[in-house]
Amino acid sequence: MHQTPHPWIPAESRARIEEIASDRLGGDMAAVASTIEDLLAASDRLHDEEAFNLNPASNVLNPRAAALLAGGSASRTSLGYPGAKYEMGLEHIEQVEVITAELAASLFHADFAEVRVPSGAMANLYAFMATCAPGDTIIASPATIGGHVTHHAAGAAGLYGLTTVGAPVDAATYSYDLDALASLAREVRPALITMGGSLNLFPHPVAAVREIADEVGAHLLFDAAHLCGMIAGGQWANPLDEGAHLMSMSTYKSLGGPTHGLLLSTDDDLSERIDAIAFPGMTANFNAAAVAALGVTLADWIETGADYAAQMRACAAALAESLAEAGVEPFRCAQGFTDSHQFALLAAPFGGGTAAARVLERAGFLTSGIGLPVAEVPGDQNGVRIGTPEIVRRGMTVDDMPRLAGLIARALETARVPGGSVPGVSVSREGSASSSDPSAEAVLDDIATEVAAWRREFTGVRFTV
Repeated sequence: MHQTPHPWIPAESRARIEEIASDRLGGDMAAVASTIEDLLAASDRLHDEEAFNLNPASNVLNPRAAALLAGGSASRTSLGYPGAKYEMGLEHIEQVEVITAELAASLFHADFAEVRVPSGAMANLYAFMATCAPGDTIIASPATIGGHVTHHAAGAAGLYGLTTVGAPVDAATYSYDLDALASLAREVRPALITMGGSLNLFPHPVAAVREIADEVGAHLLFDAAHLCGMIAGGQWANPLDEGAHLMSMSTYKSLGGPTHGLLLSTDDDLSERIDAIAFPGMTANFNAAAVAALGVTLADWIETGADYAAQMRACAAALAESLAEAGVEPFRCAQGFTDSHQFALLAAPFGGGTAAARVLERAGFLTSGIGLPVAEVPGDQNGVRIGTPEIVRRGMTVDDMPRLAGLIARALETARVPGGSVPGVSVSREGSASSSDPSAEAVLDDIATEVAAWRREFTGVRFTV
């Protein structure tokens, strides 16, 4: 191993890094290149043929967009504004840049669209830099309602020198307690209030929070990393229309685009600041292939997005109800399980969110843990996050949800110990669940076999131009 050990990361991660480095780096460099190709091919098989991706944090690309990512533009620099590029030969790329920005602004009702930002996390950083100075305080969603790390001390906000105060939570709505938020804002005088996060179940009170922000002189940022597809398809109110000054997002989740970011604004002053942060500040050159793929993705949404978003929403509701009927309890708000494309399962009966996700992975379902405003599970998260973007784009409909729920429930039953840990299931060195209980192992094997056979019926990509 050529890197020095990383004592600051978990012991299991150090062991895994050392194992990979010692196992995969022998031989000549042609063999190493082949190994990398083989590993990515195996990953593609897992996601495209063998398992159902129920993780709302990823999706599948339009094949036309995927082809653009593999093209030569990925290695071409593009420094400067369209019409005033530093290098020559960029007359085609600058047109793509303008087209993509115009599509984004139109789709999301914005006056300004920053398409050069490389990720959702960086989009948040640009927003922080445009609205705050180091030492300022911001109010953001806590982890119990899906607050993202970029808004907190360990992420972009903290690295930029901001102090984050968690917003008061109304567990019944899985959103903010407005009265408590108003009191907190008057006390801490934030420069910025942020909303949105990694799990969104019912509409957030954006207009009411904007009033609170105005009272204390703060800006309002809505992080639409997960809701971007629902907003683009008209199934969720547009936060910019409701008063948010800025809306950030990653573009590969419910939007189904490339791994990239997008930052939108209706405020002229903020738009000018963001543009200067992007160029000549933080971005300079950008991935033109990703911007092109994003442009195709946005065209998909303008043409077909209303139907796609409606089906995501309908399938999430149907899957949550079917799981409840199968004996797996989703987290319930006052309004119900969900009105979006995602929901969460209560994970305590299965040993925690990550433990349950590992069991589900063993059965052919890709999910993740998530925090919920319920009792904690020691050493783990207390929820399992479920989303429908990819299964809907692959061709599933509400008619498939009862069968899907039944398979998920069967898998989780192998791990059900109320108040305890997962019985007989451990994490293998490959990171998946393995079982020391032969009966549980056999059940998970049977489910995985059925899932793989069923999965092959859904290999297309819908909602494309």
